[in-house]
Amino acid sequence: MHTKRAGEIMIQLDHYPHIPYWFTIRQAIAEMETAEIDQDGRRSIPRVVLVFDEAYRLMGFVRRRDILRGLLPSFLQNSHSSLGGKEYDIKVDPNLSEVFSDEETDEIRELANTPISTVMNPIVHTADAEDHLLKVVREMVVNNYYMLPVQREGKIVGVVRSIDVLHEIAGLVL
Repeated sequence: MHTKRAGEIMIQLDHYPHIPYWFTIRQAIAEMETAEIDQDGRRSIPRVVLVFDEAYRLMGFVRRRDILRGLLPSFLQNSHSSLGGKEYDIKVDPNLSEVFSDEETDEIRELANTPISTVMNPIVHTADAEDHLLKVVREMVVNNYYMLPVQREGKIVGVVRSIDVLHEIAGLVL
C-alpha cells in the first residue's frame, strides 16, 4: 500500500484561510466565520488562520483561543478588577452577567480593532511536501500541533491538519 506524503494530503493554501499581519482581530474573526474547508468530501471549519507578511512569507498562525484571548476585557485579564481595586475571581462568580456591562461590550469592540499580529503565534515547524506521513505524525505529536504548514521549495503551499492525518492513518489500520 502506498503511504502518502504531506503534499498529497494537504489543503492547498488558496483553499485555507490566511490573512496579512496588519489585519485586525475583527477581520480575522470574519475570515474564520466565512471559511469552510472541504477535504475529500469532509467539510469543516478552520481552527487556525495563517498570517503572512507583505512578501507573502508565513509569519505565524492564530487559533480561535488566541482571538478570544485578544478580546478578553481588562477586568478579566488580571487578578484585580477596575471595580474599586478588589480582586475579581471569575471562577466563583455565577453572576458574571451582572458585572458585564455596556462598558465591557464597548471594550471588546475596541479590542477587535487590535492588529492580529499581537495575538499571533510564530511558526516554528513546517512540513515539506515530500515528507512521509509518519514524519508528519511525529512532528505533530512531538510538538503538540494539530496543523502544520507545508512548503515546497521554501514556499508555503498548503497545510496538513491532524484530522486529515488521522484519516490517512485510519485507512492503514482499519
